[in-house]
Amino acid sequence: MSLFKFGITKIKCMKKYLLLLVSLTALFIIAGCSTSTKEKETPAPLIEMKLFFKNAEKNNFQISPDGNYYSYIANYKNMYNVYVQKVGDENAVRITNDTLRSIWNYFWKGDHIVFLQDVGGDENYQLFSVAVTGKDLKALTPFPGYRTGVLDVLRYIPGKEKEMLVQINKRDKQYFDPYLINIETGQLTLMYENRQNFDSWYTDNNGTIRMATKTDGVNISYLYRNTEKDTFKLLLTTSFKETFNPQSFDASNKQIYILSNIGRDKVALILFDPIANKDVKEIYSNPDHDLTGTFYDKKNKVLASVSWTGEKQEDYFFDKTWETRNNGLKQQFKGYETGFAGWDDAMKKGIVYEYSDRLPGKYYVYDFSSKEAIEVANPYNWINENDMANMKPIVYTTRDGLTIHGYLTLPKGIKAEKLPVVVNPHGGPWARDGWYYNQEVQFLANRGYAVFQMNFRGSTGYGKKFWEASFKEWGKKMQDDITDGVEYLKKEGIADPKRIAIYGGSYGGYATLAGVTFTPDLYTCAVDYVGVANLFTFMKTIPPYWKPYLDQFYEMVGDPKKDSLLMAEASPVLHADRIKAPLFVAAGANDPRVNKAESDQMVNALRNRGIEVEYMVKDNEGHGFLNQDNQFDFYGAMEKFLEKNLKAKQPEGNK
Repeated sequence: MSLFKFGITKIKCMKKYLLLLVSLTALFIIAGCSTSTKEKETPAPLIEMKLFFKNAEKNNFQISPDGNYYSYIANYKNMYNVYVQKVGDENAVRITNDTLRSIWNYFWKGDHIVFLQDVGGDENYQLFSVAVTGKDLKALTPFPGYRTGVLDVLRYIPGKEKEMLVQINKRDKQYFDPYLINIETGQLTLMYENRQNFDSWYTDNNGTIRMATKTDGVNISYLYRNTEKDTFKLLLTTSFKETFNPQSFDASNKQIYILSNIGRDKVALILFDPIANKDVKEIYSNPDHDLTGTFYDKKNKVLASVSWTGEKQEDYFFDKTWETRNNGLKQQFKGYETGFAGWDDAMKKGIVYEYSDRLPGKYYVYDFSSKEAIEVANPYNWINENDMANMKPIVYTTRDGLTIHGYLTLPKGIKAEKLPVVVNPHGGPWARDGWYYNQEVQFLANRGYAVFQMNFRGSTGYGKKFWEASFKEWGKKMQDDITDGVEYLKKEGIADPKRIAIYGGSYGGYATLAGVTFTPDLYTCAVDYVGVANLFTFMKTIPPYWKPYLDQFYEMVGDPKKDSLLMAEASPVLHADRIKAPLFVAAGANDPRVNKAESDQMVNALRNRGIEVEYMVKDNEGHGFLNQDNQFDFYGAMEKFLEKNLKAKQPEGNK
């Protein structure tokens, strides 16, 4: 569970251990190129900041169930709203009118669009529906202060064309009850009164809830019922350290595809028999990486593929039809990553996207029979991929022997010597960085900064042992991993020791504060974006629906009573007197994950010492800024802050 995963890049564009210092012979590989190739490139022109963070012209394309329309989100009064366009037509119809907050999460259900929206970033999402014509807009779950989530859209299930399964915590804010909801009338039917405090639900191919889980905070119990009339019975109980993640039922609705690392270090795909309560067989595994997802073709009821993330996204196909389709896309879009964003019910038309580390993404309407792909949008057409920098996978070893994977982006056309560096630890912390277009990274590289991202210990995808190595290591070994990498960049001559900044959001914001607090001479300046400053107060302000997992927090981060000394040592605000570097702090007033009080504490602690801190608070934002104007303010202020304190040599060009 990534408890506060934070991604500022909204689109995974087509939508956040380092080195052995004891022995400076540690491995540092920049895969696929040498830095000398950079000398042959022409430096990129300086690109205006707003062009990196400007809302995409069109984004998040989907196709209607009947294949006659496609939809997308596009700018309307500086907010993303949903548009619908008939395939083959030139004109689209805007069917939502939100001017306060962008709509990001939407999908098709019959001839309606259904979307989730919160208020000012509070993450208490409400569900809405609107007809394809733009009429009949309804608030399906008009319960302010409560949170709605989608369980199953019930696709390919006869008789459920206007219904879907949702979960709402309006009976008890800590727990969610499942409901059947009619997306035209808003009628809610309670499917199960969750008095047992189940925290997740799993449906079969008929949309029947067959499995549920509950936790005591540390252990997770999986319960199963054979039919909707049966009671739930215990299958197994696992530690939260173990993965047992149901993916889908098989075509018979009798056995279940599970991603599991029980009895192994890496997550593998197994077939599980719930009646016999045992593994049937291991279907697939990767020796180096956790498997992260499966694709089950619900229309044809076949397991199509399994995926994981190495340097890039990887897939293994079980179904030859989907493998042929995937290979066809690779041939058609050579040099780019590709995938299907969706398809109609008949699987005659689909939406295909392509992307790379330098291309935010393009969308195409794809004909399954002719294999013709017609471009319908280049959402960031103002971004010239030839002006963008290459993101190179890196591998290195920590001081205590861990192998770490990450990414180094060098400014285009500038020699990789004595560069100003922005160290950019990801959020989560139980998440990871990946290879794709990252607007922040490209923005910083365009300013002449090298950008260093590392999947420090605790990052997901590298196995159980690697993940557990992060437990109770906030500000300690996790931070050492970052520090070691910075020192290696200095030793290799890539980094200018006098021009190194650290910037991150959420846990990355915590790592930023920890960096300037516990290694005060390492960084020239720092930018903390919605980061944790005090582990004690952070624990007290988590959302109510996270309370069941509090014991996990205690084991992974620290128990405020049993580990009070450790947590005090790792809380940057309690050691603010060590900070020397200039600091810029940004926070959302409505943040439910990392309360604004975290930022207030750090800013006040420094200002009480007479140290000036740049502080930006947005009253209409939560955990990260979604509104475009707020993003412009933040990145504009960051640009000035880094230019003032890091003094990068700007590439030639016009703003």
